[in-house]
Amino acid sequence: MASLKKKRKRQRPLDPLIAALDWARYRVGEFCMRGFVRLLPWLPAGFLAAVTSAAGRATFFLLWRYRLRMEQNLALAMADELPSRAERMAVVRRAWRNFAQGILETTRFMHAPKEQICATVAIEGEEHLKRALAKGRGVIALSAHLGNFTIIGVRLGASGYPFTALVKQPRDPRFAGLIDDYRLRAGVRTISAKPRREAVRGLLKALRANHVLLIIADEFKSGGVPVEFFGLRSPAPRGPATLALRTGAATVPMFVTRDARDRLTLRIEPEIELVQSGDREQDVADNTVRFTRHLEAMIRRYPDQWNWLGFQRGGGKPRRGKRKPQPEERASTDAAL
Repeated sequence: MASLKKKRKRQRPLDPLIAALDWARYRVGEFCMRGFVRLLPWLPAGFLAAVTSAAGRATFFLLWRYRLRMEQNLALAMADELPSRAERMAVVRRAWRNFAQGILETTRFMHAPKEQICATVAIEGEEHLKRALAKGRGVIALSAHLGNFTIIGVRLGASGYPFTALVKQPRDPRFAGLIDDYRLRAGVRTISAKPRREAVRGLLKALRANHVLLIIADEFKSGGVPVEFFGLRSPAPRGPATLALRTGAATVPMFVTRDARDRLTLRIEPEIELVQSGDREQDVADNTVRFTRHLEAMIRRYPDQWNWLGFQRGGGKPRRGKRKPQPEERASTDAAL
């Protein structure tokens, strides 16, 4: 009966129209992206800055649902630090600008020589990365949608570090292939998060080759390990801790942040020492809490550079009574890793 209902759901009359509109949306996006990337080297810097600023203001107005969610999440998480709505909206505006600026910077670096990339983005704490790579088991670069996170790999690749990123691909394979091609031009290899088993094989292979593996771990929406995040009970992804415990890879927090003059710095923090008691399930939970604390500390330091969309949809307080994964589900997840 359940399978019959699923089959009927897949055969809704509007599905072909929705699929056609989705295809058209991706083709328009592909056309615009190809054109922008090709024209970028020939466009004056002032013109690009003006276009980026205008696009940021337009999308801030049009995508009002997202800015509303961001402000609601800020009110939940930082009510004491930002008591008024005006203060919170000022942070949201700066965070929105940061995202628009990041897109332009990332695209520019596709055409930039390695020397220019290294000169543009400073590195702090590179000794922590070298020490972690010396162990020979790979490095998990723990990060968030903070600052210009998309150029972590670009900057490390410019310095000769082998780098791979775990990414969520667009639904359209052709558009996903285009994005991957652009990332590869910038020195970033990618592993698609789905299908899951193929992703796990790719992650293990990258770490065995002693690569730096970027995992963005700040989506606290469903499943995972219950943690305290900005004072709220939220489900954090268990994958990074499970992977670190399984492989012995060093977990090193990394973030690219900007200062008031838009100067970028890749900040590499010391390796997070893992809790290893022998109880795998408890170790995954304890280390996930440790990882979350590092992410929260960095977001608190740069609240206007995080996207504030990592909470559950709608900006509401995460439900405390959410169903926990059953033992057999957790075992399946860990077995894949």
